Amino acid sequence: MIPVLAFLLMSNSGGKSGAFSGSPGDGGESCTFCHSGGNYGATVAITHDVPVSGYELNTTYNLTVVGSSSSSSNGFQLTAETNSDNAKIGTLIAGATSRLVNGNANITHTNTTNSSWNFQWKSPATNQGGVTFYAALNAANGNSATSGDQVVTGDSGVINSLSIADEKRLDFSMFPNPALSNVSIQLPTETNKATVLFYDTIGRESLSTKVSNLDSNINVSVLSKGVYIVKVISGGKIGTQKFLKE
Repeated sequence: MIPVLAFLLMSNSGGKSGAFSGSPGDGGESCTFCHSGGNYGATVAITHDVPVSGYELNTTYNLTVVGSSSSSSNGFQLTAETNSDNAKIGTLIAGATSRLVNGNANITHTNTTNSSWNFQWKSPATNQGGVTFYAALNAANGNSATSGDQVVTGDSGVINSLSIADEKRLDFSMFPNPALSNVSIQLPTETNKATVLFYDTIGRESLSTKVSNLDSNINVSVLSKGVYIVKVISGGKIGTQKFLKE
């Protein structure tokens, strides 16, 4: 049996650790399995300043989680996920009343007196498609127990990525993929050299190197096992592909 202490209130002063945003990537978990019984007319909304046209790559945007309820205290957790496979995307940046949890993949509150929390999200450096922000709000009665609370969830809806214009797109081949130690980048015939960057799934640069038509081999043994986005840049053109490190 899991002890009750393992289910600390999501609305405590330090926020809830782990993955409890209610998102698909978090398995839909939002603390409703232990926090229940309250009815405070709670709602949660996510606002942001990403343009309607979509997010630019490697750009920082402002986000706000807004909670509404008649309860004595409120807390939240939020995450950002791709629409294609619910992988974590971009980098969350904590504000004055929030902190990062779940390996920096989620963000939560640091006090329960607020009804809204401001922080930032930095988009990935490579085009990973659309993103959705998911948030869970716990409207609590402050009795230091899991009873008498109400948990609600919400999302931002799909936010698209601005695609690379055809005239700026660089087509390249990469093999083998997956790979354990080495990959080769085959550039188009009109391209002699290029910079190659590997990013992890939340947009952090993991490896940077240069290739040419004479030397196209890259040692990837330094990378940890997992999925990466490969970005190839040459002459103002950019190409991206997914790569699996074994």
